[in-house]
Amino acid sequence: MTRLVRFFSRNCRALRDGELLRALQSELKYEESSKPFQGHLAASLGDFVLDWDSPQSKDVVLRRRFDSGEEIAISALLGPEADVGEGLLPMQVLMKICIKKPGLSPTLQFDCGISSSGDNESEFAVHNAYYRQSLSCSGASEYKGCSYSLLDPQLQDAFKEYLISRGIGKDLTNFLLLHMHKKEQGQYVNWLQKLEAMVAKDA
Repeated sequence: MTRLVRFFSRNCRALRDGELLRALQSELKYEESSKPFQGHLAASLGDFVLDWDSPQSKDVVLRRRFDSGEEIAISALLGPEADVGEGLLPMQVLMKICIKKPGLSPTLQFDCGISSSGDNESEFAVHNAYYRQSLSCSGASEYKGCSYSLLDPQLQDAFKEYLISRGIGKDLTNFLLLHMHKKEQGQYVNWLQKLEAMVAKDA
């Protein structure tokens, strides 16, 4: 009786593994054959360089240095889904921009969101603007600025125009929106491949 129970237990497990393997293979085949980003967004880094883009990490880092010595660092990662039309890139990109003037330790920091617009291009919005005395040492009690939504609309517009003048324009936001979706897609396919290889050993 014990041997019979073990026999059925082993075969049931193999059946479950086989079903999971078939489901994984079907999903993997679909993802590898689909071209979800074909025709989306003309994209360019402009004067920025891609400083960090590890296949294992969710974020990327871009940098730009001006002849004057001013430096801009941008970190970006894919955020939640945006409320956009069907067929467009569905998730927002969360973008943190730090601007440092030469010879000064304080930094301007902007928290922004990039989403796909109805005309199949990107648009970005500024959510927060901070004055940081130092990026390496920032206490919880440090005053960085008031709530962004309480700022005068003209000042909000001026902040956005300032960022656009530093190269945070349509080309760059198009690049980030497309690149981050492609990055997430590649990581998802890689995850499926690893699961398939693991399940296939026991199936």
